[in-house]
Amino acid sequence: MIQLQKVTKVYGNGVIALNNINISIEKGEFVFLVGASGAGKTTFMKLVNRRELATEGGVFVGRKNLSQMKESEIPIFRRNIGTVFQDYKLLPNKTVFENVAFALEVIEASKRDILRQVPAVLDLVGLKDKARVFPLQLSGGEQQRVSLARAIVNRPLVLLADEPTGNLDPDTSWGIMDLLLEINKRGTTVIMATHNKSVVDRMRKRVIALDSGVVARDEQKGAYES
Repeated sequence: MIQLQKVTKVYGNGVIALNNINISIEKGEFVFLVGASGAGKTTFMKLVNRRELATEGGVFVGRKNLSQMKESEIPIFRRNIGTVFQDYKLLPNKTVFENVAFALEVIEASKRDILRQVPAVLDLVGLKDKARVFPLQLSGGEQQRVSLARAIVNRPLVLLADEPTGNLDPDTSWGIMDLLLEINKRGTTVIMATHNKSVVDRMRKRVIALDSGVVARDEQKGAYES
């Protein structure tokens, strides 16, 4: 599903973000990316959704070599990659419904599909009754649920979650994790970068630990620390 083969990423300022890493993630896996700030987690995410290109090596998603992808192919490719951020990135002047619908509008989905899919995904994240509310009228946890709904309304093959619980209290964080598990059970591959030790230790999913741009540890049913 996702393969990084001997991948190195060096930024223009000379910083080596990833150094000759090899990672393979199968379809339907749930993977935690852990490591200190600057370990390479965000760079890994950017390589997978083709926001950055590897300096050396190959990045493959669904058998596509991302370094050989034409510019015209990138928007279509990204329809299969949902992304959730720590700071939600919602549009403040659009309602909950409109924020989620926007992800369908940019791919020119029909009005019929939008009217069918948006309520269904809002129901999944428990916000069907908040469809006409604006983001600033929601709690942090509710805003993150909207962000999740927007990320999965296209039914992506992969969901990248970059510190999705970073701004949330523990109880709210577990609600978001329950949603991510449900999304994963429906067949979406989930990759979550996190510093949340309690979540990683309790869930015991696959853990890939990065340290200064290299894979320090890769284990099934892993913990935050070895």
